[in-house]
Amino acid sequence: MFGTRAGVAVTAALAPAAWGTTYLVTTQLLPDGRPLLLAALRALPAGLLLLLIGRRLPKGRWWGRAAVLGMLNIGLFFPLTFVGAYRLPGGVAATIGAIQPLLVAGLSAGVLGVRPGRRALLAGLAGLGGVALLVLKAGARLDGVGIAAMVTAIALMATGTVLTRRWGRPEGATLLDLTAWQLLAGSLFLVPLAGLVEGAPPALSAANLAGFAYLGLFSTALGYVLWFRGIERLGAGPTSFLGLVNPVVATVGGLVVLGQTLTGWQLLGLLLALGAMFAGQAPARRPAPAAPGEAAAATGTAERVTPRTAAAPRTPAVPVTPAVPAAR
Repeated sequence: MFGTRAGVAVTAALAPAAWGTTYLVTTQLLPDGRPLLLAALRALPAGLLLLLIGRRLPKGRWWGRAAVLGMLNIGLFFPLTFVGAYRLPGGVAATIGAIQPLLVAGLSAGVLGVRPGRRALLAGLAGLGGVALLVLKAGARLDGVGIAAMVTAIALMATGTVLTRRWGRPEGATLLDLTAWQLLAGSLFLVPLAGLVEGAPPALSAANLAGFAYLGLFSTALGYVLWFRGIERLGAGPTSFLGLVNPVVATVGGLVVLGQTLTGWQLLGLLLALGAMFAGQAPARRPAPAAPGEAAAATGTAERVTPRTAAAPRTPAVPVTPAVPAAR
């Protein structure tokens, strides 16, 4: 079951679902005012654990590729989302995060040669509108630095998603290896930055340790493996739509744990976001062979693929991103 396209999508969706719980875990279990420490302690232990399991280091050009992907998906993404989370209301941060499918569609056209179909673009706009209705509140406070940080973070993550799809993974390497390399590459940036900006870490309580264990093992190590697996099996575009699960889970978590209520407009936004997520999962149609002198037409439901990328990946087959106030 889990090897089918639907099974891969379900398991990949567990990643943004876990990221959607980050805000609750952060506010209820983790130290206040230490975003860089949180990011470093999420990335480093998870990366070391996966490296210990895989026992494989990059070779050749993959040292550079792992460093690039690690900075895009982890090292820069984590702290920027925390800046946005601290300076923006959760609804604003989540709404900005919902632009990722549209950014991925645009980048895929230039990097992968995959042109988004009308359905994918409409689904992206519907998802953005649904998330805005779900989490954006009237009179939300806007902060220029926070908005710039969140937009930059989402653009970096979108770029990392597309490059992950383009580069795949090297011969013999597993998804555990690829995830470990990125987490450790990001940690090489995050750990000294946290020490320089925030100083030595405080004494951690049992609740703090439980929170870090949850974020490191489930939300980060397992979450990113499943996320990269989704990119490899489903494609960059369909996987990016799964990120809409993030604000949905964060909102449901607020309903259950914090006793919040859901308005009619929020319910409409929830339905729109889920509908957009399902619409974005339609597989691309590959172009039919062209007759002599004719152009091969390729019509896609979610994406339109050019012959340059029609072949399947060589190896079969995974921000804090939270979409509400915390990072994946």
